[in-house]
Amino acid sequence: MIMNSTALCYRSKNILAPMVRVGMLPMRLLALDYGADIVYCEELIDIKVLQCRRIVNEALETVDFIAPDDRVIFRTCEKEKKHVVFQMGSADPGRALAAAKLIEDDVAGIDINMGCPKEYSTKGGMGAALLSDPDKIEQILSTLVKGISKPVTCKIRILPTLDETLALVRRIERTGVAAIAVHGSGGSQDHIKEYADIETFRQATNASSVMLARAAMWNPSIFRKEGPLPLEGVMQEYIKYAVRYENHYTNTKYCLCQMLREHLESPQGKKLHSAQTQRAICEAFELGNFYDDMTAMLQSRKEAMAAQKQEDENQDLDPDIVHMAVKFDRLEYIPQLTPKMYLLEWCRKKQLPQPVYETVERPQNRCFNSTVTVAEKKYKSTIWDKSKKLAEQAAAIVCLRTLGLPEGKLSEGECCLIQKRKRNNDEIGSIENGDRLHTEDSHKKKNFNQNNLDTADINISDVPR
Repeated sequence: MIMNSTALCYRSKNILAPMVRVGMLPMRLLALDYGADIVYCEELIDIKVLQCRRIVNEALETVDFIAPDDRVIFRTCEKEKKHVVFQMGSADPGRALAAAKLIEDDVAGIDINMGCPKEYSTKGGMGAALLSDPDKIEQILSTLVKGISKPVTCKIRILPTLDETLALVRRIERTGVAAIAVHGSGGSQDHIKEYADIETFRQATNASSVMLARAAMWNPSIFRKEGPLPLEGVMQEYIKYAVRYENHYTNTKYCLCQMLREHLESPQGKKLHSAQTQRAICEAFELGNFYDDMTAMLQSRKEAMAAQKQEDENQDLDPDIVHMAVKFDRLEYIPQLTPKMYLLEWCRKKQLPQPVYETVERPQNRCFNSTVTVAEKKYKSTIWDKSKKLAEQAAAIVCLRTLGLPEGKLSEGECCLIQKRKRNNDEIGSIENGDRLHTEDSHKKKNFNQNNLDTADINISDVPR
């Protein structure tokens, strides 16, 4: 989220350099490079935060908070750990504290946004809606100040009168927050065009710090004491961060459009407008080679880490379990038949207990791995799958391959399992057409129908040994 505001930050402790609200990781890092002291992430609702799982992304060298649909909700890195404030929307002290505890070790502070006027925030009693409920404001902030180890801040809007605003600010101050940002009139570009203007503005308002959004969005180098840099170079540096940290191309494109503004109809702007991938964006700014090199490096790093992880896992393999690196791909197998069916029928032919599957889930990425026990021996794949069913099929494949049995792959051709199934189907068809069969054949039909209630229970008497 990019916020259109100029905010004054009043603090009772240290006086800070300029701060910026710039949203996603690439823009935050760029602002820090150019001299911003504190950066804020986009506002995230406490409920969404609580649904996330925390992942250490070794390939990108980041910490990611992942939503149930696998979207990255918040991504941060070591470089900004002492500078990034996590901006949160909340209307409940308990939820706010729970979300803050989940995130506090990876950020410099927690901010409660009490200035957002948008419906998605206010309809839940969050954002600017909190300004009319000072009791709740006090509860939320007091709970956070007492409950977490990092500084707590908040951002408000000016109320209808000065007296009302001052009364609210004094009440907030008593909660022990580290800073209060006041969203005054917005339109930072009207007053601040370069670094020197930031200090002039701060002194005129007697604030401890000045928070920028729009001006910083348009050119993050506004924080350079030596003066802003030409925009083209700034955009290229931003794109490099976006590629390095795998920023979603739609957000990259949005930020670049904000920087170009009145130049969107230029040849470069038109290329950017038509870009539908991160690489196309890079090509529009003559960074195609950089994109290829960086993505190749990241992919190589991911593969090396995956190989190392596999090697480490293999060293820890249980010697009493047969392992193979296999996956079940439905497209490679005969329709309506699976390795689990083949393994079950083989056990029945051998008069063995049916296979027993033990499946576990890995919490960090919600993948599954299964071990199948057949004739008191255990078999499993070393590859984790996205579902319990796929993991069980992979374990069955390991067992079948170890025993030298068919597993139902299309490449195996038509096996006796299919032939027997065809014969059974033909028998049913003959009966339905009025063919008269012996009593014994009718009895076979009855057994077939019972077994056919469960696809895995097809009666096969000639599965290969």
